[in-house]
Amino acid sequence: MERRHHPFNSRGGSWNCLLLLFFLLIFTAVIINFLLYVYLDQIHWPSRYSSVDPSNCPHGSFRMGKMKNCNPWLSCDMIRKEVHKIKLVGEGAIKKVYLAEWKEMKVALSQLTQPELLDDFAHGLQMLKTLQSRHVVTLLGYCDEDHTILTEYHPFGSLRDLDKTFALPKYQSLNTWQTRFRLAIDYVSVINYLQSSPLGLLVMCDSNDLTKVLSQYLLTSDFQVIANDLDALPAVDKDRGVLIKCGHREITGDFVAPEQLWPHGSDVEFSDDLMPAYDEKTDIWKIPAVTDHLLGHVAGSDLVRFHLFDIHAECNKKNPSERPSAQIVLESYRRIYTLLMKDMAISETRKML
Repeated sequence: MERRHHPFNSRGGSWNCLLLLFFLLIFTAVIINFLLYVYLDQIHWPSRYSSVDPSNCPHGSFRMGKMKNCNPWLSCDMIRKEVHKIKLVGEGAIKKVYLAEWKEMKVALSQLTQPELLDDFAHGLQMLKTLQSRHVVTLLGYCDEDHTILTEYHPFGSLRDLDKTFALPKYQSLNTWQTRFRLAIDYVSVINYLQSSPLGLLVMCDSNDLTKVLSQYLLTSDFQVIANDLDALPAVDKDRGVLIKCGHREITGDFVAPEQLWPHGSDVEFSDDLMPAYDEKTDIWKIPAVTDHLLGHVAGSDLVRFHLFDIHAECNKKNPSERPSAQIVLESYRRIYTLLMKDMAISETRKML
């Protein structure tokens, strides 16, 4: 007698295969998610946030672009003979900055314009020489006789031009909360480096308004933030009771820290002698405003702001001693970035299922 296969048997086999495939997909998604968690937990922000010079050159030398070997800082004679100005690209109270060329590479040549501000110019050069690291623009050479400084050129310019850069078609895909948050982390990393620098606890004094702050930092071609203008970096030494003042004139506005404002009211004429000194916590106060600008208004930026609310509230405490250190702010930023990346990974995994 001919045996017939029961239709339910074949259906049962198909369902078993589908069920097995379903569980395999879930297992694969769980494993991928687990590995991603492990990866994100192991992030040490290695080279990007290290204070080691990215060129790995000995002090007094540099390497940039496609250079294979380290080159000593250029001397006066070499700058005069080998560096050729192309055009003026910036001008401040102390110096003019020219786009120039050296051995077919674009460089930035800064030249003192106000002789009476030579001390500030010399201070900026000394800071550049001593603070060479991945947090600071690369010094290529200098000439004390001509009052010139040669540094690496970054075509994106300062952070003031950030939105213009993201508006370019080539970079619109990078205009995300992830990229912008990483720039904010870079910015806080620079502040942290300056406050734990080889020269001690330094304060970024050229920062009385948002535009001025943004002009002090450059955006590199690989979208990192580095300090550029170091002309006003006084040192705080709390053990010796040494505090600082950012200039000798009255500072006004909502951007600066409360302790930087004249405390004696409008009835008393401003006097530098009566103005109390302050410390590095003025830079901490400004972090939330700078980060808010860097985050912009892209999708997801408001969620980042929500997660940063608590640490920013700490930064904006009126009492400077109650504000966190730059290191604590940096750790909070990194932790929140990792958390948000994990949440995004979970969301993407769920969509796969």
